[in-house]
Amino acid sequence: MAASKPSTNPNINIPEYEYADVNTTIFHIGSFRSEWLSRLKPSNYSYQREDEDTFDANFAKETGISAETLTDLKSICSVDSLRCHPEDQEPDTDVVPPDPTLRTLVQRKKRQDHRSSRKVNKNRHDLYADELERLTAGREPEAVVDMVPEGEVILTINVYYPATYDNFSYARPHITLLMTGSHSLAELRDAICCVSDLQVCGEFSNTPDMAPEFISKDHYKSAFFFFEGVFYNDMRYPECQDISMTVIEWAKARNFPPYSQAKMEDTRFVDMKVKVGFPYLYCHQGDCEHLVIITDVRLTHADDCLDKKLYPLLTNKYRVVTQKCAVCHVYIGRWVTTNDRFAPSDPCLFCDKCFRMLHYDAQGKKLGDFLAYPYVDRGAFN
Repeated sequence: MAASKPSTNPNINIPEYEYADVNTTIFHIGSFRSEWLSRLKPSNYSYQREDEDTFDANFAKETGISAETLTDLKSICSVDSLRCHPEDQEPDTDVVPPDPTLRTLVQRKKRQDHRSSRKVNKNRHDLYADELERLTAGREPEAVVDMVPEGEVILTINVYYPATYDNFSYARPHITLLMTGSHSLAELRDAICCVSDLQVCGEFSNTPDMAPEFISKDHYKSAFFFFEGVFYNDMRYPECQDISMTVIEWAKARNFPPYSQAKMEDTRFVDMKVKVGFPYLYCHQGDCEHLVIITDVRLTHADDCLDKKLYPLLTNKYRVVTQKCAVCHVYIGRWVTTNDRFAPSDPCLFCDKCFRMLHYDAQGKKLGDFLAYPYVDRGAFN
């Protein structure tokens, strides 16, 4: 990733792209919002929709065209002109015409032919890939007090799983969230679901039926975000520690530029300086590190979800491949064993059924000398 250079734009509130398709220059989100609101008319970001006649009149005035030209454009560019079937015939949205001319239909036809040749059936993840975003589009709250205010900032944030392999360029974001400028970084942290927060600590080979007292997130609550030279630590609970000090002291001993600190619960997005498209860091559970990339900063509009209670809003969740049991290769792994003479490898992954059949007798007595640890598969939450 290219390093940031000082902006040549005297107005630092407006982001510039230093390199195409990489990231913008640094800018202040709150000031960026103020710039938009100062340059736009209230009607441009209002949730109240104009009637068709008023919209046509304003459009003709702004574009400098006559009413007759606008009428011609509406007929040429109307949805009806894109029809690929007779007007009296109800279209089947699942069937693409044999010789489509629209580019979108051409690509869809290729995809359908590819699936047909391979006899691939649509799974539930393909069927509901856009369900999260579709269910909330244009949704309004029941109470006016829960309405997202006009002119609010919406941020699109991608959160990635920790990279455990070299070729990271093709990795997809694990989740995509929409958040408002009034949200804090602590609310972003609470919206990130990571399997390392759900792991159970301890060895349970002698007591496999004993319910664990806590998960990792209940015991290790410390975490931080790193944005533009600032470590934002989670200090909401007495158990929280400033785990960024290790990095700060290491950097200070090697003459790195000084870093500052703040509390994530006291920091709102609208008060932050960021770069769109630049990878930032979220660290928790000691060494579980996630890339966090802000991909868009914009004002809200009438088609957004306008219910504040639904934010942070999950709009996409990547399907993760599950790790199957090493014995049956059917069920998801629930146990990891080591020093296990019954296992084909060390360590080895077992589903609950295979684990109990191989390692305990009919009375539940442990067979052999092995260690067993609960395993939470990150694909179990698809």
